[in-house]
This record gives sequence, C-alpha cells and structure tokens, in this order.
Amino acid sequence: MIRLLVAAAAALLVTFWLHRRLVRATGLRGRWATAADTVLIVFAVATTISFAVGDLFDPSWSRPIGFVGFTWAAVVFYLLLGTVLVALASAVVRLARLVLRRRAAGLPRRVIACASAVVVVAALAITGYGLTEAASPRIVDEDAHIAGLPASFDGVRIAFVTDVHVGPARGEGFVRKVVDDVMAERPDLIVLGGDLTDGTVAKVGSALEPLRDLHAPLGVFGVSGNHEYYVDDGGAWLDQWETLGVRTFRNERVELRRGDGVVDLAGVYDATAPAPYEPDYAAALGGRDPSHPVILLAHQPIQAEDAAEYGADLQLSGHTHDGQMWPLTYLVGFEQPVTAGWGEVDGIPVYVTRGTGAWGPPVRVLAPPEITLITLRPAA
Repeated sequence: MIRLLVAAAAALLVTFWLHRRLVRATGLRGRWATAADTVLIVFAVATTISFAVGDLFDPSWSRPIGFVGFTWAAVVFYLLLGTVLVALASAVVRLARLVLRRRAAGLPRRVIACASAVVVVAALAITGYGLTEAASPRIVDEDAHIAGLPASFDGVRIAFVTDVHVGPARGEGFVRKVVDDVMAERPDLIVLGGDLTDGTVAKVGSALEPLRDLHAPLGVFGVSGNHEYYVDDGGAWLDQWETLGVRTFRNERVELRRGDGVVDLAGVYDATAPAPYEPDYAAALGGRDPSHPVILLAHQPIQAEDAAEYGADLQLSGHTHDGQMWPLTYLVGFEQPVTAGWGEVDGIPVYVTRGTGAWGPPVRVLAPPEITLITLRPAA
C-alpha cells in the first residue's frame, strides 16, 4: 500500500508539472485545455494502478491497465525530458534579457507552444518505437574464453535469460515466446539470472508455467534477482521455480560433467536480498577443486567485487537492462561496473546481458532486449 501511495504522489506531481508546461505555458484554453488535462489525469490514474498489478490487483483483469499505465509512464518520461529542456531554454532567454538590461521575459508563448507540440510528438514516437523494440528479444551470440576449460566442454552453448519481468504489463504469452526462442537454439545448458517476475507467487506465478518446457542436456538452473523480494518472499519464488523444473542456486554450486571433463556452476542470492537470503560467496565458491573452472551466476555485475576473493572464471549477470530507455544508460554506469556486454571486475570476466523483458514500461529505447547464447571456448 505504501508503494501505491508513493506512486500516486509521484503521478500527481508529474501531472501538475505537465499541466503547467503543456497547458498553461502554451496558452491552451477551453475545450482543448479540458481535453489535455483529462488525458493527463486518466493516464496518471492508470499509471498509479499499474504499480499494484500483480500485488494488490489480479493481473487476469488488471494487466491491460498495467500495460497502458506503464506505457504512459514511458511517454511521461520523455515528456518530462522535453518540457524541462523547453523550460531551461526559456530561463536562459530570460536571464540573457536581464543581463542585457531588457524586459525580463522568456520564450514567446507561440514558440513555447510549437516546441511543446514537438516534444509531445517526439515522446509518442519514441515510445511507439520502444514498444516495438521491447516486444521481440533478439538472439545474441557471444564466445567466453575460459582458462583450463576441459576439451569436452569446448563448444558448449549456454542460453542465458534474465529480467523477464512478467506480471504488470506482460504475462504467460511473453514467457511462452521466450521459451520457444530458447528451445529453438537447442542449448546445452540453460541459466535464468533472476527478476523473472514482478508480483506475488499467488497472482503472477502461473505466468511462468511455460518454463516447464525448458530442458537441456546439462540442465536448467537459476538464481534470484532483486525483484523476487520486492512484494513477496524470494524463497517462495525459488520454490515455485523448482516446481517448474528449474534447479535453483541458494549460495551453492554443482559439478557439470561432460565426457571426462568437469566445470563447476555456482550461484548466489542477489546483493540486496534481505535476511535470511543474503549472498554467501564462501558457501558458493569456497573449498572447491581448483582444477575445475567455475562459472558464477550473480544477478548484479557489482557482485563480482565480493566474489573476487574466491575467484571465478566467468560471471554471468543481468539487472542493468543497459538503462532500458535512453538516456538512462548513462546513470546505470554510476551504480554498476559493467552496464552491458563484456567487462572485467577485480580480475573476474563478467558478461552482462541487457535482459529479456522490461521493468515497468514495456518499452526499450536503444537498449534492445536479448536472449544471450554463450559458447564456451578454451582460452588461448
């Protein structure tokens, strides 16, 4: 309920700002002003409701509201960027006039109206593009070169899926598409990197039913992300995954055997998981046979900093979405050491996928969703 109240307060403030910049500042009057304010209010209510879909509200009836509301949130994001730029331009003109000792005035109302119209069209166009981009995750092929990789593991293909985020805006149909795309690639190993859902097990759990059809010779494994803990117990979500055939890691590891070769696969809880689900790198990585290469599943790239003490030959992470909607990409870089693709953190090679779904707005702008296929290769 607190989350819903915060969302409502934020929607109210944003709507007031947009009213000031798109209605008052542009000089709209009469029916046009009423129509604009009505649109702003109706979509603000839908956005507020969206934050409760999968938690307070059953997605079976509320998901369409969630989809519309979160899509509007993306429009609002770009409206805010645009209207702030127009407001800053007006302020600069006003300041320049003051410096030149002329009558203090910003941009003429006609200019503000034209600029605001451009902002509205651009926000709608960018969001429309982002909806299309987010609807179809692409297949991304990457090679991972690992020192000491057994010959029998040369060419092993890992399907890596994270950040599906079904619940408020997307449901079982999207999961089915992802599963079909993964199975079409016939991987040797499938790993799920967390943040599969937003909501409770009771209301959203059924959306993951297609995961039952995932299978691979070396198995299907998964670790939790931060969203598994937001509105439900993360352990309950992992229990739900287990019923679908996913072997979950809870600060532990297993030996993967192929021919006469062995590779360790380990996984830890998310960095922000509450008690009793804190990540334990010693439990997952300590006391192992050093002759076995180890691949670590950890939802956030920054977790490599804590794992470095115990060593890992490769870490697979998600979480960042590469910002999901440009220009947020640049902000993610302040939080995470790697935002997308390959990087190295304290000596550990880290691959960060952009994720398969989208959190909140079902929109991706210059950060396309992906299903990553990682082929293991021996290091030169």
